[in-house]
Amino acid sequence: MLYRYKGINKDGKRVKATLEALSLADAKSKLKSEGIIYSSLVEQKQSFKRNFFAKELPPKLLSSISRNLSIYLRSGVSSIVYAIKLEKQQHLDDKKLLTFFNSIESSLSEGKSFYNALEYQKVFVLPAFYKQSIKVAEESGTLDIVLREMANFLKNQELIKNKISSAMAYPLFIVIISFFMVGFMLSVVVPKITSMFDQLGQELPKITKLVIALGDYVNSNWVTILLSIGAVILLFSYMYRSLSSFKYIIDSFILKLPIFGKIIQTSELAKFSYIISILINSGVTFVQAVKLSSNTIKNSLIAKIFQEASEDLVKGKKLSNALAKHTKLIDKSFIQAISLGEETSQMREILQNLSELYAEENNDKINTMLSLLEPILILFVGAIIGVIVTAMLLPIFSMNLAM
Repeated sequence: MLYRYKGINKDGKRVKATLEALSLADAKSKLKSEGIIYSSLVEQKQSFKRNFFAKELPPKLLSSISRNLSIYLRSGVSSIVYAIKLEKQQHLDDKKLLTFFNSIESSLSEGKSFYNALEYQKVFVLPAFYKQSIKVAEESGTLDIVLREMANFLKNQELIKNKISSAMAYPLFIVIISFFMVGFMLSVVVPKITSMFDQLGQELPKITKLVIALGDYVNSNWVTILLSIGAVILLFSYMYRSLSSFKYIIDSFILKLPIFGKIIQTSELAKFSYIISILINSGVTFVQAVKLSSNTIKNSLIAKIFQEASEDLVKGKKLSNALAKHTKLIDKSFIQAISLGEETSQMREILQNLSELYAEENNDKINTMLSLLEPILILFVGAIIGVIVTAMLLPIFSMNLAM
């Protein structure tokens, strides 16, 4: 149970946080052992919203915490509970993180394993592969090594995400500016020129009529258009997150896109290879490692392939044979490498090399895509503006010719 308390700690500072305890008496005992004189101690009911809508711990923060814990353990800290206490001191200003650490510390003090402590806390949602790696690492005595590997993986994933986000900033800026520029021309510039054409009473070209009609519509319904675009974006986001069938359709479509689909495929294979190599190195069985790694794949189509492959592994089949029927979505060289790893019993080394190879290949593809995206967007926007300008100039040219 969660208890919220207010009081003064042993340093004379006012504190306000939460802790987990089996009962009110247990909560009082824990506060006393920590040297906290409480003025208020009440049970905090965990609402449905709190559990159902629990947020994920940001990968960057989870990476930092994992790295610090690894350093503490390798520096001679006697146990994980003391490492947690040391790390908690770095986050005293964050109440939610403080509750997270208090929950873990409380569970560890009760004799639970670090894995069970992570499972028991309800403050943040943690990746399944992360918790499973911790579980196996505790059993094999390699917790400091696995925490360091998890920190590196999460950091690399965050770096890739940030790189793509920063690289997409300029193209996105072009799209937004272009949207407002075209909207301004259709709603402000075109109507002013249209009034001149009305006074002349001249027959207008079809393209000019189309642009004028479009300008009148935008000018009369711009609020509705903006609200509709916002509603479509929100609806799409909701359906993609909530409806597995809709997500499956969209993910299938994305994989068929010329350049972008290949980038997604390579990225998922690189992540799968890296995670499974870490899990195998941590002592996880190959079958279990494949199943856990498949849960890290975000594209539902590729995730389904690896989930089905993990089921075939349980039946005694080889992973390479299970993937061989999906050569349209899984790279043949990846399947061949897996087959080689199965024959030579060097699966971890081969998968680690594959992850590095795919990460480098994906980096080149992303750079190529972004270098092509900017001129394509500029040409596209220029073409739209060119059509509008041409439509407005055609009647003027025809007037000059008539004269």
